Amino acid sequence: MSVQPSVMEETVLELIREDELVALASELISAGGENPGGTEAATVVVLAEFARAAGLEVMVSEVAPDRPNLTAVLPGGTQPGLLFLGHSDVVPAGSGWDRPAFEPYVRGGRLYGRGSTDMKGGLAAVLVALRALRTAGVELPGPAALACTVDEEDLGLGIRAFTAGTGPFPYSACVVAEPTDLETVIACRGDSYLELHVTGKSAHSGRPADGRNAIDAAARILDLVRADHTRLQADADPLLGSGSWNTGMIRGGTGTSMVADSCHLSLDRRLMPGEDPEEILASLLAGIRAAGINSDGITVEGTVTMEMPGFRTASGHPLVAGAVSTLAEVGVDSAVTGWTAACDGGFIARDFGVPVIVMGPGGLNDQAHQVNESVSMAELLAAARAYALMCLRHGSVC
Repeated sequence: MSVQPSVMEETVLELIREDELVALASELISAGGENPGGTEAATVVVLAEFARAAGLEVMVSEVAPDRPNLTAVLPGGTQPGLLFLGHSDVVPAGSGWDRPAFEPYVRGGRLYGRGSTDMKGGLAAVLVALRALRTAGVELPGPAALACTVDEEDLGLGIRAFTAGTGPFPYSACVVAEPTDLETVIACRGDSYLELHVTGKSAHSGRPADGRNAIDAAARILDLVRADHTRLQADADPLLGSGSWNTGMIRGGTGTSMVADSCHLSLDRRLMPGEDPEEILASLLAGIRAAGINSDGITVEGTVTMEMPGFRTASGHPLVAGAVSTLAEVGVDSAVTGWTAACDGGFIARDFGVPVIVMGPGGLNDQAHQVNESVSMAELLAAARAYALMCLRHGSVC
């Protein structure tokens, strides 16, 4: 059940205007930040300039050349505060757009452009909400902040640098502003990349017994992977489904008339909360040994090259109820649900032990990473107002 906003809350909400949200989101879209293929530096410049003009404390730290993380903080009292999390990179625009992907425009109540949904709109909503709190002179019991990381769409360099470089964590909860159609997502699967390199022995294809075929060995490994995928599907979680395997790339051999002396497999393993990809890799290698694949001249080596942990927050946690309640007050009936996708929030949950939800403007399935990507301007406004109310009430509900 929602409550009526106080006079101070009404003042803050009135300071959040749709036209200013669209203007900031449009600047962020124009700044680009394709990953791979570009840098996030221009986007971070826009964020930093807006945040400083709003009176927020801004910290920028370079993770890699021209790839800086940003944290913008609205100071508060000594109580643990509320962290909003986002990322500055976007996936490559590709072809087929009605208009240039990084020249934003408005049509039919929607803002168009690469990153409008994933997730320049969410970043704009957070910063406009924090500015409204600052302008209204609100004194929060704890800090409210936006942490914006680089490289979320690829290897997660930014979130790893953020968690490694953050000292005592002054926040008791985290809201990831990724696109959820303003649903309140309380659980996400994670993701990991496993690389396997199979080594055999070259020989003439007319005498294959003289060699050891690495591609044939890799095919047997994929039989094990498919069998494990089937096993995982039989034990589905109501919110998240199950862990899963996908073979993304396979490279091997040097010529049709030669026995392949090497083969490389790139595997995507989606993770349930609490799963460890190093343990999954160890189990796969043990299965390979048990099946006798890495014997008689065949060797198999494996590494985990990317991990994004999953997370789960209890449906009864006050953070969840607070999100649903504040969204109701701004006209949104928010369902409580889970994501089969992955996001940086899993690192916050794992490394800092605080509850995490995902809640933001835009559609993950119908807009993010799509041609002619767009976000509803009404959702931008609702998100910013809900974020502001969550900051105002955080100390009393979490």
